[in-house]
Amino acid sequence: MSNIIVRNASLDDIKLLAELAYVTFWDAFHDHPANRPEDMAAYMAAAFAEEQIARELADDRNIFLIAEIDEEPAGYAKLITGSTEDGIEGERPIELSRLYSLQQFLGKGVGQALMDECFAIARSREHDVMWLGVWEYNPRAQRFYERNGFTVVGKHTFLLGSDPQIDLLMRKDIFTTENAE
Repeated sequence: MSNIIVRNASLDDIKLLAELAYVTFWDAFHDHPANRPEDMAAYMAAAFAEEQIARELADDRNIFLIAEIDEEPAGYAKLITGSTEDGIEGERPIELSRLYSLQQFLGKGVGQALMDECFAIARSREHDVMWLGVWEYNPRAQRFYERNGFTVVGKHTFLLGSDPQIDLLMRKDIFTTENAE
């Protein structure tokens, strides 16, 4: 298997991140019968426009990671510091807002490499809790997060275009070397 490199994204990666976000979201959700094409199009046009990605990259609260295999983009992740939600308890929570792999790299360890780096960043910045929202109709992602120690603690609404959908809220305690037993 090829070596997976995970690196921090920079402002030079705006176009790449916009493309990764668009393609991976489309591949993950376009064929589910609950998702109307017009809602997918509306959400993706707003969330993954280069201008929006540029704003997010320029915001110090956001951390974008890009996974590469043989210098080819394979996936990405986005963390948001200082983000919380009702039902998420912790002194210093961090949100795992996105974690996606390109279809051709599913099952090749890209998601786990990104997840491991997200945990390392959370520990290095002394966050005590990582949380995320995962669509109720995405069992593959739910199993991945469960394998990584996340548990369901609630639900919230995610607006896909004009369609309010239910995300499961999941959380995991993050242990630093200072508070590990």
